[in-house]
Amino acid sequence: QLHVVESGGGSVQPGGSLRLSCTASGFTLDHHAIGWFRQAPGKEREGVICLVGSSGRATIDESVKGRFTISGDGAKNTVYLQMNNLQPEDTGVYYCAAVKTDHPACANMKFFYDAWGQGTQVTVSS
Repeated sequence: QLHVVESGGGSVQPGGSLRLSCTASGFTLDHHAIGWFRQAPGKEREGVICLVGSSGRATIDESVKGRFTISGDGAKNTVYLQMNNLQPEDTGVYYCAAVKTDHPACANMKFFYDAWGQGTQVTVSS
C-alpha cells in the first residue's frame, strides 16, 4: 500500500526559500510518480510539479517554472520540492501524492494519483 508523508513546511518572507520532503513507504520511487499539489484557502487543490522515479522526468506547472524544482533520493525514498523566490500567492497547504506507473511522464492532475499525504502548511508573508 502506498503511503507518503510530507514535511518541511513553515513561514517565510517573500523572496525566501523552503524545501519540502515527501517520504514514501510501502514502495520505492522506481515505477512510481510523485506529485506535489497545493491548496490555498477557498481554492481548489492544484498540481504544481511531479516526478517519475524511473525516467527522472519532471512536469512543471507554468506558475512555478523557474522557481520550484523537484528531485528524488532513492536511497532515502524521498522526493524533495525546492521552492525559491516564494511569493504570497504560493501560500497554502502542500500535499504530495503517489501513483504506480510505468509511463515515462507524470501529470499534475489529481486524478492521476492514488495515495495522498496529510499536507504541510507553507505561509509566505511579510
